[in-house]
Amino acid sequence: MTYLRRPQSLLAFAVFLAAIWTLHATAEMPHLPLKAFVAKDTLDPPREDSDDARDCLTGLVWPPSEFEVSWEAPLTGKGDAIAMFPSPIPSGDSRNDQVSMECYFARDGNGKPITAPAVVVVHESGSKMAVGRVFARGFQTCGVHAFLIHLPYYGNRRSSEQRPDRKRLIDAIPQAVADVRRARDAVAALPYVQDGRVSLQGTSLGGFVSATSACLDSGTDGCGYDNVFILLAGGNLMKVIQSGRKDAAKFRQQLQQSGMTPDQIAAIVNRVEPLRMAHRLDPKRTWLYSADFDQVVPIQNAIDLAQTAALDPSHHVRMLGNHYSGFVYIPFVIPKMAKVIHQR
Repeated sequence: MTYLRRPQSLLAFAVFLAAIWTLHATAEMPHLPLKAFVAKDTLDPPREDSDDARDCLTGLVWPPSEFEVSWEAPLTGKGDAIAMFPSPIPSGDSRNDQVSMECYFARDGNGKPITAPAVVVVHESGSKMAVGRVFARGFQTCGVHAFLIHLPYYGNRRSSEQRPDRKRLIDAIPQAVADVRRARDAVAALPYVQDGRVSLQGTSLGGFVSATSACLDSGTDGCGYDNVFILLAGGNLMKVIQSGRKDAAKFRQQLQQSGMTPDQIAAIVNRVEPLRMAHRLDPKRTWLYSADFDQVVPIQNAIDLAQTAALDPSHHVRMLGNHYSGFVYIPFVIPKMAKVIHQR
């Protein structure tokens, strides 16, 4: 394992936040063609010998096809534009089935967009997606185009303030995994993205979704995302839901209030359990960032994922913090990720 040095104060974190918000406030709006772009699914799962992994894949993949990526004006103070594409596993809710991504374009010294690699950012469980936006703006500052995807029933994809009902919650789990995988091909078709170079980064809830999504076809054959960065997540998701504190406890309560039995919850979670397919991750292109004192996603859950994915110790970075204090490492983590993305 690799330990990341703990900051001595919050000064570095404050300076980093000030820098990325200043960049966003002063940069010019990029010129974006009004036309829609045609993208094509490159989903191509390699052969799988495990019966369990094949069964897991069955509920998460779809027949590849062409699809349209369109544009919309950005939300106030939230990126340069909204890119939209259809979900490959629709729920029947027309608003939810139109996937939205906030676009944060990297700029040159004059504030104009540059041709650069990109990263899809998958947000945490909070409805404001604040941490996801910090990562998106941080990547933008480091010269990487960032696309913050709204998971099912978040942000633009929620038609009301009410949370989805029981059936929609069930459907949302595999839909999120599929949407994140299709996002790679949607981003690759957009202007300013260099040679289809797209990486993936997810935090907490977004980390679990990213871990499973990257398994669909991200093997040694080079399919899928160029690099995968998983932060504050791991394996054994059901164990996290059963015993995790804070955010995990809130999610557990929501599931219980929906009327689902423990067996029903376990069956839903098992559909997207990262450990069922983590052996499909390319250990040379996957990095896991964990907090040693995490009470939401205990460190053992992260170790289980690292071992199943056969990650080299240098690719499992451990931070001396918990699920929340670990965010003071962001000024150190994002530049390290961006360096890997630029190096390909």
